[in-house]
Amino acid sequence: MQSQDFTLLTEYIDLSQLLKAAGLAMSGGEAKMFVTEGLVTVNGEPESRKRRKLRGGDVVIFDNEHKVCIITT
Repeated sequence: MQSQDFTLLTEYIDLSQLLKAAGLAMSGGEAKMFVTEGLVTVNGEPESRKRRKLRGGDVVIFDNEHKVCIITT
């Protein structure tokens, strides 16, 4: 599984925005489709909310192949 850290510069980031910013989705629409299709977990739990607010310490797994750890500065 590929792993990457994502440095959060604001209080939170929406799940669909993170997928796009981390390069896992080419567009916001594609990111929302991935969430709707059940390809995303947050902190080990399936996530269906496209606008889920992610904060430092959250871990997102996409398609069981990509892990994104949210870190703060």
